[in-house]
Amino acid sequence: MKVIGFLGSPRLSGICARLLDCALAGAASKGAEIKRFDLIKMDIRHCMGCCKCMFDDPSLKIGRCPLSDDMATILEEYLAADGYIMASPVYDGSVTSLMKKFLERKIALTYRPQEAYAKIGEARAPAEFKKRVAMIVTGNCSDEFREVMGDPCFEMMEAHFMIEQVMTTEKMYVGGVENMADAVREEKCAAAHAMGARLVDEIRAAQT
Repeated sequence: MKVIGFLGSPRLSGICARLLDCALAGAASKGAEIKRFDLIKMDIRHCMGCCKCMFDDPSLKIGRCPLSDDMATILEEYLAADGYIMASPVYDGSVTSLMKKFLERKIALTYRPQEAYAKIGEARAPAEFKKRVAMIVTGNCSDEFREVMGDPCFEMMEAHFMIEQVMTTEKMYVGGVENMADAVREEKCAAAHAMGARLVDEIRAAQT
């Protein structure tokens, strides 16, 4: 079993990154192979909205994009994984531009005939709800602001997984990171570790 984490923060050693590492460690403690993608270090170009990948050969698991960057390789590993942990800070009421750019380019995992106007693309390789995803969102605003800070980020990420037939297990919003006490930080890291462990349990249950 393999679980992949995607870090949408440009800070590779910040609280969001630490929480992701804790969640991945939790998955590893249950025997999962883990890998972390730092999106700030990847060559992912902006989607041009041409839809060529979505209109491409429906027999392909990944539609061919005319842009030449790391995205095709990332998506190959993405499809081969059993579970995902998405982590992003809140920037201006949404996920970071790094995460948003990655999400936009995942359109290559969907197919829609050109003549099917006004329709949502369908998953090229539906996961049939045997895969799972957990989400971490961090923000300076305290936990009580989850509804206005965290939920829009969760909804943006979850929409893609719904199309791919990947079920969300947990959504963890961690607020007040600007001046977080060490004890609270350790408490949140322990919660993230437990979440990663539960993710593996959920995947195993879904695949049996």
